[in-house]
Amino acid sequence: MRKILVTGAFGLVGSDLVPTLQEKFGKENVFALGNKTIPEGFDGNLVKGDVTDIASMETIIKDNGITDVYHLAGILSVGSEKDPDLAWKVNFGGLKNILDLAKTYKFKVFWPSSIAAFGQTTPKVDTPQHTSLEPTTIYGVAKVAGELMCQYYWKRYGVDARSLRYPGLTGYKAPPGDGTTEYSVHIFYGLLNEGKYSCFLKENARLPMMYIDDAIKGTIDLMEAPPENISVRTSYNFGAINFTPEELVAEIKKLYPNFTCTYDPDPVKQAIAESWPQSIDDSAAKNDWGWKPEIDLTKMTEVMIKGLKKKLGK
Repeated sequence: MRKILVTGAFGLVGSDLVPTLQEKFGKENVFALGNKTIPEGFDGNLVKGDVTDIASMETIIKDNGITDVYHLAGILSVGSEKDPDLAWKVNFGGLKNILDLAKTYKFKVFWPSSIAAFGQTTPKVDTPQHTSLEPTTIYGVAKVAGELMCQYYWKRYGVDARSLRYPGLTGYKAPPGDGTTEYSVHIFYGLLNEGKYSCFLKENARLPMMYIDDAIKGTIDLMEAPPENISVRTSYNFGAINFTPEELVAEIKKLYPNFTCTYDPDPVKQAIAESWPQSIDDSAAKNDWGWKPEIDLTKMTEVMIKGLKKKLGK
């Protein structure tokens, strides 16, 4: 019987991943780990812990017979720049703890890398699977180190660790966080609450993006793929759509013509965005385990507005 632990269970990815796993494997077989951001009324197995505390994580894994860990706990790009030491401790140290426990208890691991692993020397268009990784943020440095550590634990200890380089993700269930691509969530709050938004990136800042449903589907598909299909043990390029803030605004204005957006680029966030790709080549994921995105920019905009209106009671 599968027993699945999700760390960072109430963040942007976890808020959608946990109910999907509950539906697929049974609510009783999914354990959601929270630390500080635990919503009221969560329906499922809740465990409290800190991924930087290996002893507490070992107790959770042993007591619940965990067979699969989706390790999502982490600090996002902009938040990491505010406290690099804490970011390294959580983003890399937390992963190292999970990998060490996987070595002992033989469970499968999913861990998200990011387009933040790339840098200024990386080709910006159709970024290859195997390319220069020279990030300029502590978030990106931790992602590169984590990718290499996942590969090392696979080759050295046989730990079945799998990873995706997430693009910017857009979803409505979790509140928007402190990330460079999070404008694509904040903008819908601005639309529905005020009819306007001031964007912290330039209007032409093109970035790889993805609606959360595609991210959840791809994550589970990767974890369910046979081991012999997995040729990349660092992290797979993972793509869907790419757009600029002004292109997202144009989609919103098709439905809300009076919506207005101004641009007041934040120097830190804009610099981070400019160090990342505009589009990526994810042919390895498509060839190895059949990855195929389903949601385009128009559909994403419609679903975000509908879902957030319901959430906010608009």
